[in-house]
Amino acid sequence: MGQFKTTPITRVKNISKADFIKHYYKPQRPVLIENLTSDWPAFKKWNLDYIQDRSGDQIVPLYNNKPATGKQSVYEPFKKIKLYDYIELLKTEPTDLRIFFYNILDSMPELLKDFKYPDIGLKFFKRLPALFFGGGNSKVFMHYDIDLPDSMHFHFHGHKSVTLFSPEQSKYLYQVPFSIHNLDKIDMDEPDFDKYPALQFAQGIHAEMKHGDALYMPSGYWHYIKYLDGGFSMTLRALPKRPKKFLTMMYNVFIMRHFDNGMRRFYGQKWLNYKEELAVKKADKTIRKNA
Repeated sequence: MGQFKTTPITRVKNISKADFIKHYYKPQRPVLIENLTSDWPAFKKWNLDYIQDRSGDQIVPLYNNKPATGKQSVYEPFKKIKLYDYIELLKTEPTDLRIFFYNILDSMPELLKDFKYPDIGLKFFKRLPALFFGGGNSKVFMHYDIDLPDSMHFHFHGHKSVTLFSPEQSKYLYQVPFSIHNLDKIDMDEPDFDKYPALQFAQGIHAEMKHGDALYMPSGYWHYIKYLDGGFSMTLRALPKRPKKFLTMMYNVFIMRHFDNGMRRFYGQKWLNYKEELAVKKADKTIRKNA
């Protein structure tokens, strides 16, 4: 077993729009901004109690740390419960259960008054402000976002760990073909370099996030997330402007995703096994080239 080679993320207290564009957006470099949310009402208001008080009788889908297998859809939840009861669980004990992509606009629009879209040089897609919840044992599988956004990820209540890898590191990460994730058998906390030797060449960036922190994740960046205790985050997304990225996003969303889902429904686990074999072969080929 081993540990990934990572460097601490660049942290800044404040940053101007011009500096953000010059030093981070244009070169596509991640950065953590500590005080970007300090003037939001959400900075003082948002905690688990605040969300729970507004949850009503909403029923939400929950996901756990187990990957989907066979013909099971990756979007099929582990269970559904009341949002109120789920937050109570987060407040009382560690859990691996998490909420994926809770759309604020559709599910709790009163939260919109608590934050503002930062004037930082990103043209945010205002239809999809989303919350993500997790407990002390929750992990989000290593992946990149299918629509390749430039994202600002804001954390509230508690702490979380985020490990990022640039798109250039994909060749070392055992990326599964026709997918946006790597091999789910890989333990991202203690990677097995003997079984997956390409991983030892990957260079990552590590960030520890606390309440109010804002993490800029450039388009196509891989991210592996661990909730260190119960909490939640909000993501604001800006669609890719670069023509090549935009075309790749269109392919991912309208072709690759549907092709993969169709093959999975038809072939089930055989399709998943085939893709995993290809991922290993491709990573092994990369090692041989670098030898």
